[in-house]
Amino acid sequence: MWNKTLAGTLAVLVGGVMLAALQPASATTRGGHDDRGPVIIGHRGASAIRPEHTLLSYEAAAQLGANYIEPDLVSTKDHVLVARHENEISGTTDVANHPEFADRRTTKTIDGVAITGWFTEDFTLAELRTLRAKERVPDLRPDNTAFDGLAQIPTFDEVIDLAQKYGVGVYPETKHPTYFDSIGLSLEEPLLAALKRHGWDSVRSPVFIQSFETKNLKELRSATRLRIIQLINASGAPYDLVAAGDPRTYTDLVTPQGLREIARYADGVGVATTRILPTGPDGRTQAPTPLVRDAHRAGLLVHTWTVRPENSQLPVDYRLGNPDSPVYPRATGDVMRYLERLYTLKVDGVFSDNPGIARATRDRLLSED
Repeated sequence: MWNKTLAGTLAVLVGGVMLAALQPASATTRGGHDDRGPVIIGHRGASAIRPEHTLLSYEAAAQLGANYIEPDLVSTKDHVLVARHENEISGTTDVANHPEFADRRTTKTIDGVAITGWFTEDFTLAELRTLRAKERVPDLRPDNTAFDGLAQIPTFDEVIDLAQKYGVGVYPETKHPTYFDSIGLSLEEPLLAALKRHGWDSVRSPVFIQSFETKNLKELRSATRLRIIQLINASGAPYDLVAAGDPRTYTDLVTPQGLREIARYADGVGVATTRILPTGPDGRTQAPTPLVRDAHRAGLLVHTWTVRPENSQLPVDYRLGNPDSPVYPRATGDVMRYLERLYTLKVDGVFSDNPGIARATRDRLLSED
């Protein structure tokens, strides 16, 4: 009842123009999951209101109306997949408060960058279970700190269990696959094995597998019928291409030719919002790019990330309130109008830190249509 009331209240608050054609007609997919309109992906769960990548966050996302919940996957020392944004966990757990693990603090080079901290691959699952999760960005989301210490690091199996309980899909990302391959802890095989254990290994399973790298996705294409999404960052290049000396960048991948090549192994692209609706030097949105059109012509779905509700996370022209206020950066901006703009550009899905707002906005536009 609370979920329906929230959706209705948000729908009343949303302003904007009627959406002429919300359902994309030109994209094709190998999957058969019946999602009404653009899919709503709970980014790291409902990370705007709960600490990310916890069962608390995933459950909130499902209750708020997400179609999919998104776990980022890394490996433990004993090769169990767990949900963390990064394999370095000092910012998302209380590991620094555990003197028994003080000697595990180290410096490693991950995707060409030196990082100091504690890493999941140096802990067994049993050891990680002694830690507790905490809010990663407490200055931006201070309310989430009320949940610090309440949740363990979940395994991928637990995330799938929760998704199936609530009737939503999963959208796992393999994090740093080249790095994990290099230390003998490949992510793809245990990922597919976990999904198969839960009966999600068919063409119609509510699953998308995503990665910022390319090689592992090409290998997955020959190993699974599940849907695959090539992630596209706002800048830079896939690390596997960098490591191989391949000069191609993410910008090269989203040219019409690059998109056609992606379509050989993937069902869609997951792109930074600025790849669709760029911002200028003043931080305001500019004219949309042709990426959605070009991807649809190549037969690819287009999912975009990440819509966050706070002013500091939105383009300047979608911010609300007094910029001189000390709480302005974390105050909620005009996120519904921003979502409307993305939906009118015919994206096939949106990653949102608050899937309730994304769902309510989408459903209102669908009802108007």
